[in-house]
Amino acid sequence: MLRSLRNRLIFTHVLPVLIIVPLTGAFLFYVLEARFLLPRLAGNLADDARLLAEVSQIGGGVWDDPRLFDLLLSRVRIDPEVRVMFLSPGGELLYSTDQADAIRLGEFLPVEGLEQARQGEETINTNYSLLRLRDALIDVLAPAVDPGGEVSGVVRVSYRSAALYTLFSQLRNLIVIVLVVGLLLGTLIGSILAISIGKPLQNVTEAIYGLAHSGRSEPLAEQGPDELRDLTRSVNVLVARLSGLEQARRQLLANLVHELGRPLGALRSAIQAFSHGAEKDPQLMIDLTSGMDEEAARMQHILEDLARLHDQVVGTLELARQPIRLGEWLPGVLIPWEQVAREKRLDWETHLPDNLPDVYADPVRLAQVVGNLVSNAIRYTPGGGGVSVSAGSQGNQTWVRVEDTGPGIPDEERERIFTPFYRGDRGRRIKEGMGLGLSIARDLAQAHGGRIDVESTPGAGSRFTVWLPNGSNQNE
Repeated sequence: MLRSLRNRLIFTHVLPVLIIVPLTGAFLFYVLEARFLLPRLAGNLADDARLLAEVSQIGGGVWDDPRLFDLLLSRVRIDPEVRVMFLSPGGELLYSTDQADAIRLGEFLPVEGLEQARQGEETINTNYSLLRLRDALIDVLAPAVDPGGEVSGVVRVSYRSAALYTLFSQLRNLIVIVLVVGLLLGTLIGSILAISIGKPLQNVTEAIYGLAHSGRSEPLAEQGPDELRDLTRSVNVLVARLSGLEQARRQLLANLVHELGRPLGALRSAIQAFSHGAEKDPQLMIDLTSGMDEEAARMQHILEDLARLHDQVVGTLELARQPIRLGEWLPGVLIPWEQVAREKRLDWETHLPDNLPDVYADPVRLAQVVGNLVSNAIRYTPGGGGVSVSAGSQGNQTWVRVEDTGPGIPDEERERIFTPFYRGDRGRRIKEGMGLGLSIARDLAQAHGGRIDVESTPGAGSRFTVWLPNGSNQNE
């Protein structure tokens, strides 16, 4: 029953109420009965007894003729639930309004406080028990003192036990009804609060299970207390992140199938050609081996991209930094790419000042950044176009810029080109590569404390700029 969080929350709301309500009821019983109702009733009885004692002295012969007590009581309005007795100074019962006391007339009653009343003192006796209402008693004794200062008799006024029992029972019933209604309301409110907390948690659990089993899950509505809203927001971020990773995984598999399928198919065709005697034709053999080498090179590039992706995912972009004279280092990095651009019949330009500042960087990783940008510029620029590389400094930063005259990047794709596995059309009919080059280049630039900016106009080419801190401002 208590295995679910909702039931436990309901129980934790109801249990204190179940403990507090009886204690509160007992406290209210005691305070209202013993501290409020009982003293007020006793005070009223004392006033009645005092009044009867004073009136009994008017006319003088009341205590000598018990038949006059009825006349006396007819002149004073007394609560019918109150029993009135007239006693002699010695304690003999002279008169009682209770018909049951008729057989006790003339008897000496052992009344508590009678001795004090004989001495002219008013006494109030009460007997109250929280658990035994039928034993409740309020008894007041008032002495009737004549003009000479002698006690003529004693007036005893008391509530009937049945009357007190009825009065206290009605009060307790009313308190119990109020407390029970409060208990039910507390239980209802506790249940509503428990459900309001348990339902969002259940939704979060179902979302996580749905993501684990089906791989898809809708964003959860943020509702409930702030803590649950924070939890829901965190789960939504997790779901979005995992959904993105799942999409990236599928894109990676699709890219691998596409990128590895073509070179493997070409290699297999070359092998079959060799098995059918292609080696007998020298020119054909040269063409086949050259094609096999190119396809193997493409596969090597794919493996390199995957290795860099691994570094991205596990966060192992460890840099072996050292001071680099950019003006001397950069031309050596660009030589192979210049040859590739020439083979594609592209105009190649470099603008590298001699006074470039030193940078504190990993030469291998920085070469990857520059190589990825230049490779993209060459790949996306059609024959007859141009690619230029320039460098310079601004303030405490050094920049390396790669420009091309390719098809440019549409505005809606500009932010997405740094997303892993994203490959925009860029005017191409056949998509090549894993879609990782720009993502890896950006992460490597950020690891060096720099950034990559992109400017592009569709149909007018693109410009990528790598910003790096100068060597004098770079910390190990």
